[in-house]
Amino acid sequence: MTDPAVLVLLAHPAFRRSRVNRALADAVRDLPGVTLHDLYEAYPELDVDVRREQALLEAHRTVVFQHPFYWYSTPAILKEWQDVVLEHGWAYGRTGTALQGKTLLSALSTGGGEESYRPEGSNRFTIRQLLAPLEQTAHLCGMDYLPPFVVHGTHRLTTAEIDRHAADYRRALQGLRDGRLDLEALRDRPRMNADLDAVIGG
Repeated sequence: MTDPAVLVLLAHPAFRRSRVNRALADAVRDLPGVTLHDLYEAYPELDVDVRREQALLEAHRTVVFQHPFYWYSTPAILKEWQDVVLEHGWAYGRTGTALQGKTLLSALSTGGGEESYRPEGSNRFTIRQLLAPLEQTAHLCGMDYLPPFVVHGTHRLTTAEIDRHAADYRRALQGLRDGRLDLEALRDRPRMNADLDAVIGG
């Protein structure tokens, strides 16, 4: 399948210094049917081209927000992107149907280990709970929100471990591209990549 299936909106303000997000991006950069769109590279002044971004969204079935988890949220440009691109009457509202039926996935990295994102952990909430604003945004726009793809403990990862996460990310986007993810099996999982073999068919 080579039609534009997956749009990856990469948002990392220090991408050249990144180990994990750079590895994830490099793993999917050459995938047919996947468009990698670096928002900071495209808009260094945060002057997002709304019509260009809306056209990209319309051309793809799945949207991925790829970013480091900054203060339990997204980097600034991705919040700006949401504020200006997801217009009333286009993305939501009575006549805002442009995104209905599409899929949204968060793919993020965080320095905290998985054990810290629990009610008894230092961050007090799960990552899925902290991503509730994005999940509700997807719901408002008529999109299907998937459990996130999360790379934990980034500061302690070896190169080999990063490579394994990058390979899993490639497999996950291939599965999304080709319609091979068992979405029902995914629904209640805390993160997509907890056990990819269990949710990728074929």
